[in-house]
Amino acid sequence: MIVKTVLLLLCCATGLLQGEQVRYDNYRVYEVSIADRTQLEALQYLERYPDGYLFWESPVQKNMKLNIVVPPHKYAEFEEMSNQLALTNRLRISNLQEVIDQESPKRSRRAFDWTEYQTLDEIYSWLDEKVAEFPAIVSVQTVGKSYEDRDIKAVKISYKEGNPGIFIESNIHAREWITSATVTWLINEFLTSSAPEVRELAESYDWYIMPVVNPDGFNYTKTTNRLWRKNRYPHNVLCYGVDMNRNFPGHWMEGGASAVPCTDTYAGPEAGSEIETQNIMNYFVSVKDKVKAYLSFHSYGQYILFPYGHQNAEYSENYYDMMEMGEAAAVAIYNRFGTPYEFGTTADVLYIASGSSPDWAHGTHGTPVAATFEFRDNGYHGFILPPDQIIPNAMEVLDGLVAFCRKGKELGHLTV
Repeated sequence: MIVKTVLLLLCCATGLLQGEQVRYDNYRVYEVSIADRTQLEALQYLERYPDGYLFWESPVQKNMKLNIVVPPHKYAEFEEMSNQLALTNRLRISNLQEVIDQESPKRSRRAFDWTEYQTLDEIYSWLDEKVAEFPAIVSVQTVGKSYEDRDIKAVKISYKEGNPGIFIESNIHAREWITSATVTWLINEFLTSSAPEVRELAESYDWYIMPVVNPDGFNYTKTTNRLWRKNRYPHNVLCYGVDMNRNFPGHWMEGGASAVPCTDTYAGPEAGSEIETQNIMNYFVSVKDKVKAYLSFHSYGQYILFPYGHQNAEYSENYYDMMEMGEAAAVAIYNRFGTPYEFGTTADVLYIASGSSPDWAHGTHGTPVAATFEFRDNGYHGFILPPDQIIPNAMEVLDGLVAFCRKGKELGHLTV
């Protein structure tokens, strides 16, 4: 029994388990506050050699909070470590598997909607249906293949020539299902909504949307390990995957990223090393002269984050304008359901993180506006947002985009 448990934990950490769903029965999730250097270094060591623990955020600095998944056989050890380090923590989830089971009940096959999370094939089939339904407005192209030979698709929505462009990239982190669910809902609204503010938003811009830029990782979360984050490239015999949102050129590996392949924030052997990263970059570069804003959709935390995230980063020259746009979006989001969003640079508001796609688009290619939207929630469900929150999340995000783009246009950034 002990040997089986050890093998399962190894497979959870390395991603080697195939064909059997990883379960998290009685795994607990604790929110931990890092107050001093000793605590930070201890948690950084634990992340590098996790032995069954799973970090939902990387410990990169003092005065931050993160969530740690603790397996049942580590309860006593975690309590002892917390006491020794004077580590403040609180229990967020007592049985992680129950939360996962509630997120994905046994499905009865029905038409595509937003009452449940969809598979990659279902998303791609639905996109093809939209092309058939709106052939003069919607186009879909395959812009490359993943490591495991899955299509990476891009959607363009254009109501008229000459519009400024907005680029959206989604599901770069495999476990963040709410991002691709929100993107498909937004696409549907852009095509079918009769609300004047939505019609103005949809028809005033050309939309370049990549709904699932990490299809291998996304598929793996559906079939094997719900909490997988990275892509699926085998960088060595034990450790699979790169955190693609640490893999972009431009201040690559300048803080908040790991050089250790088994960690969740492994930035890859070099900048732009991953085929999926290259596909995003190549497609963006092909349209970048038309693009005024690069948006990256993530969960969780309820943030709107602007460049930059690397160590000792200076503010962008239009930092204050982007802050005005972030404030407008945060107010609009709050006005819908009372969901509070914070806004600011990644380094200021969240933590140090280098090699992200918005930072690359803004810093390397001069895209006027770049932002990361971190969706619901602020910690209880984390990445496992219940499906009954898909539509409310998408509705408030749409409100935020309306206000964000309106303010950006007013400031002269989202115009031709």
